Amino acid sequence: MSTIIVLFLCILISTVITQPRSLAVPREPRNFSQNLIPFHTPTDSPSNPPLTGRLVPALFVIGDSSVDSGTNNYLGTFARADRPPYGRDFDTHRPTGRFSNGRIPVDYLGGEVNKKMKALRLGLPFLPSYLGQVGTVEDMIHGVNYASAGAGIIFSSGSELGQRISFAQQIQQFTDTLQSFILGLGEDTANDLISNSIFYISIGINDYIHYYLRNVSNVQNLYLPWSFSQFLASTIRHEIKNLYNMSVRKVVVMGLAPIGCAPHYLWRHNSKNGECITEINDMIMEYNFFMRYMIEELGQVLPDAKLTFCDMYEGSMDVIKNHKHYGFNVTTDACCGLGKYKGWILCIAPEMACSNASNHIWWDQYHPTDRVNSILADNVWNGLHTKMCYPMNLRDMVDPEVK
Repeated sequence: MSTIIVLFLCILISTVITQPRSLAVPREPRNFSQNLIPFHTPTDSPSNPPLTGRLVPALFVIGDSSVDSGTNNYLGTFARADRPPYGRDFDTHRPTGRFSNGRIPVDYLGGEVNKKMKALRLGLPFLPSYLGQVGTVEDMIHGVNYASAGAGIIFSSGSELGQRISFAQQIQQFTDTLQSFILGLGEDTANDLISNSIFYISIGINDYIHYYLRNVSNVQNLYLPWSFSQFLASTIRHEIKNLYNMSVRKVVVMGLAPIGCAPHYLWRHNSKNGECITEINDMIMEYNFFMRYMIEELGQVLPDAKLTFCDMYEGSMDVIKNHKHYGFNVTTDACCGLGKYKGWILCIAPEMACSNASNHIWWDQYHPTDRVNSILADNVWNGLHTKMCYPMNLRDMVDPEVK
């Protein structure tokens, strides 16, 4: 045990001294092509291959560790997934910065679900993280992932972890991307691309994990859980309206997962038989309830907008309650970690991981396994396993005629 703790401390120290890339300097596009072809017929190049079966020109992702595809690899933070065993079951079998043993939900929504069957959804390649791409229009033309592990709706959420890119900062990064598109493609083509693309927002859980539940700034005495949820929802509403003013029209907003069932909180609250922590899950359900109706109302007042809310709590609890149906036989313990429910120490070494993650619901303290991500993505796409999205699934948003 002492050896593992020493290893843990060494990794944390080495992470802190990592030189982060600049966040403040806008990334100007470089090496613009003089003959960029509009998004419906992309330039054929190794970095921008021709795509067939695309339903939308691009996918843009804003969020936290639930959808971070490598942003935090470039930051000075404890919230990093750039070491094994993360990524061991990914397509490349290497860590990419995704907080999973394999794919995250947007990976399943963007492109191939099964390489042999060539089953496409949106028909897009894996998205580059904003800090991981080279800054050219060609590199961003199919979309960008701005998500940053530890980020929250509240700017200071997750600050104890180190650097992270907050919700508002990610919106600003998209603004910079849009300016690059306008300069490289022209305003009409850029706005056309954006208005036909999908924006996927998955953020908010760190405002509970790293802010409200830790009672930062005595927040629990200032806000009851319901009023705290209203505050978060109003902030998201404001930012969606800002995105709308930048030609964004199709937005998927993800609700929050039942972290009261996550291994960390089972350990922290000394759950006797793996029962979920009710008071935590009640907060999450309140937030999701408020968000669902806020998104539906906003979609009715913004002309030409297609907004939908996908309830991660409903989808995740369906998996937990019907785990045998889905083939899971380990429902409380994480695949990787230490302590009761593997919820005490985070996943920092391959030796801490189980041999088979496919029968586990939880990969680490907070994040689900690749298989759960696949199930949730099915539900976002077309409600295959259980209805999660209101008022429409993603498939209906992009093309009601697609079957």
